[in-house]
Amino acid sequence: MALSCDRSVTARSRSPGPCFLLPGWQRVLPDEREFQYAAKMNNLETMEKLFKKNVNINAVDTLKRTAFHFAVARSHISVVDFLLHHKARLDMADQHGLTVIHLAAWTGNLDIMRKLVKAGADQKAKNEEGMNVLHFAAQNNSVKIIDYFLQDLHLNDLNKPDGKGKKPFLLASEKGHVDMINNLITLKLFTSEKDKEGNTALHLAAKNGHRDVVEILLEQWEEINDRNQNGETPFYLSVEGGHEKCAELLLEAGSDINVLTQNNSSALQIAIQNGHLSLVTFLIDKNVDLVPKPKQKNSPLHLAVINNHLRVVKSLLDANHSINSLNHRQETPLHLAADLGNVELVEVLLKAGCDLKTVDKHGKTALAVASRSSHVLIVDMIIKAERYYTMKQEHLAHSDDRSDFSLSFKQDHSMQTKQIRSSLWNLAYNQLKPQEWKKLALFWKFTGEQIKAIEQQWTGKKSYKEHGNRMLLIWLHGILLARQNPVKHIYEDLMETGFQPLAEKIRGASSTDMDSRKCAVS
Repeated sequence: MALSCDRSVTARSRSPGPCFLLPGWQRVLPDEREFQYAAKMNNLETMEKLFKKNVNINAVDTLKRTAFHFAVARSHISVVDFLLHHKARLDMADQHGLTVIHLAAWTGNLDIMRKLVKAGADQKAKNEEGMNVLHFAAQNNSVKIIDYFLQDLHLNDLNKPDGKGKKPFLLASEKGHVDMINNLITLKLFTSEKDKEGNTALHLAAKNGHRDVVEILLEQWEEINDRNQNGETPFYLSVEGGHEKCAELLLEAGSDINVLTQNNSSALQIAIQNGHLSLVTFLIDKNVDLVPKPKQKNSPLHLAVINNHLRVVKSLLDANHSINSLNHRQETPLHLAADLGNVELVEVLLKAGCDLKTVDKHGKTALAVASRSSHVLIVDMIIKAERYYTMKQEHLAHSDDRSDFSLSFKQDHSMQTKQIRSSLWNLAYNQLKPQEWKKLALFWKFTGEQIKAIEQQWTGKKSYKEHGNRMLLIWLHGILLARQNPVKHIYEDLMETGFQPLAEKIRGASSTDMDSRKCAVS
């Protein structure tokens, strides 16, 4: 049997096999090392030769493993016979407490197991985790070993919890062994008992996504919403692990879809945190409660934003999740997205029409939060949205006619607006003097908060150039959405605000046939 070499897995998975193929030779004499390797490779000729040289057949390596351990782990019957014939010790445990009888149970080799039992191996031996042969057999689906010990040897007293409180039935459920589960049920070893963490067999099967086992267990189960020590039900654990089929079976069997754990986490919340989009959609389709409970700090939408799950955010919005819900800090999802500086999330929330005026417990709007965090792109996006929705309310935009463009608040990099953007950049960086951009901003009805947010990002004495350019691009965004000609508009506005020379330069530098219908906001 080829086994992995991760010793950390040994304790975690309870597998006796890991590390068996790489013995620690450091403490073994050359002949002993060769003898152990020969046992592993089923090389009887070499073993015979070394035995005649009086090699210590019970020598152990640094992991306390003998040639007998390697022979049984590899299911080499002829080597086992050789070692038994020469009275090799059966009771030697490695550093994890594993004896050869444990390994025989793990590999499921009934012939070797019979030989070991006949030779006097301790049938009730336990490893350091309190596991006996039934535990190892159940964990690795060794049905014949179970039948041998229970039906032939009648050792029913081996059916007891291991060090973690798991009986063989729980271990088989945890690993998803259908044959073993059915066999143990036939032998009347089904149990609803819990391990030391409060998990039943159904918890363990659901947690690991063993659909077929869950289906079998549900035929035996009565308390479908039983909780473990963390307050988690089998349904919650199936969702946490991303196991949709198991979750569906458990829900059909009567699981509580809105159950809360001791940490006040719901199935929907854990699905969102783990980014399981299909499960989020599944739960929504099953009418999961989207309204957060009083003890929950964040709504589902807040969690989706915090964990940067864009598709989950869209799914929740499509399900009419309250876009303006408040968390324990009185923040909207937009506050969080703005603070994180996530352009894509902010874009989705702005396009969905979130409330831009809501203030958190510190009295800050999402715009102020973005400005404080120096997220320039987010600041400009929110200002664009504020101006767009204000314009919409005033019926200045053709809001029902978007055939020529798709709404966006991101930076404009389109070829259609390249020339006018270049002219505006030249105006901001080469023509306007300090404070003059503010004069235009006030004329175009930028609010004091918006101007302050633009100015927040200070890069030096010439910051006003960048500020002016950002303000002009925000203005351009609104003009294009209003389906107006930006060249004509800025010419007239510069004239009206006392910048006649600049107006003439703009008109001369720009193409006079700029058609707003060809401009796209992207």
